[in-house]
Amino acid sequence: MDVKRDTISRINEKYNKMSKSHKKLATFVIDHYEQAAFMTAAKLGKAVGISEATVVRFAYALEYEGYPEFQEALAEWVKKKLNTVQSIGAKYGASSQAEILTSVLSADIEKIEDTMEHMDAQAFEAAVDIILGAKHVYIIGLRSCKPLAQFLHFYLNMIRGDVYLLDSTSISETFEQMLRISGKDVVIGISFPRYSMRTLKAMEMANDKNATVIAVTDSIHSPMCLYSSCNLLARSDMVSIVDSLVAPLSLINALVVALCLRRPDEVRRNLESLEHAWDNYQVYLKDEINFIDEDMLNTPLQARMGRRRKR
Repeated sequence: MDVKRDTISRINEKYNKMSKSHKKLATFVIDHYEQAAFMTAAKLGKAVGISEATVVRFAYALEYEGYPEFQEALAEWVKKKLNTVQSIGAKYGASSQAEILTSVLSADIEKIEDTMEHMDAQAFEAAVDIILGAKHVYIIGLRSCKPLAQFLHFYLNMIRGDVYLLDSTSISETFEQMLRISGKDVVIGISFPRYSMRTLKAMEMANDKNATVIAVTDSIHSPMCLYSSCNLLARSDMVSIVDSLVAPLSLINALVVALCLRRPDEVRRNLESLEHAWDNYQVYLKDEINFIDEDMLNTPLQARMGRRRKR
């Protein structure tokens, strides 16, 4: 058995070529790995609604010698995940609070620098063009990626209309929200390890509907890239019991700024309209409002981009 490729990695690598029943099983294993690791083939098949024989064939398809080896490998992966707190304790146990702060921030800085070094500038520019040219924009990011999706939705809604956040705990409800998606729309899927199968299925549906799909993920080998035509990659690692999503957030922030600079007049009008609404309904006091400085929308970069579009 190739110990370098854990069970979840094998599932992600082979997901695109799996049959429908195997995809259904893969989704259950990834979303409920704690339970799946201790289920017999018969119980796992019953939970998913497929035969025991199909579960055994699933193990063979992942290049295991049989279901027992698959179960053992999955249990080992779960054990490593559950021991994360212990490993973090071993790493930081003797450190002071200040040393922990410095260590974690330094690690985040390194991830941002790595993201900068490997960023595909053409993919970034293409993403800006796709988002501005789409009829509707759908954004999906679940679990730890949910704040990233909310952040992008909040600011993208200030830049253009028809922006929808796909926010549901049910894949069927997500599909309902995407019912009218078409080839004129774009779906932005945000997912980092442990990847979300619900996000992947939403991107698969968008691809089937001929919508353009943008993936915000960590690697070209991510399963999120299976259905995307534009990949924005940012490094993400687990530095503690939580995922480090600083680099992905910086990438999304850069995307928002680039979009603002392409639509400065519309952004200004939207902010003025929002300020008027706040004043009318006394949402904020005057001294609490901090709007975007006019100079931010009249930068040399914005001027160069304007000249380039006129050519």
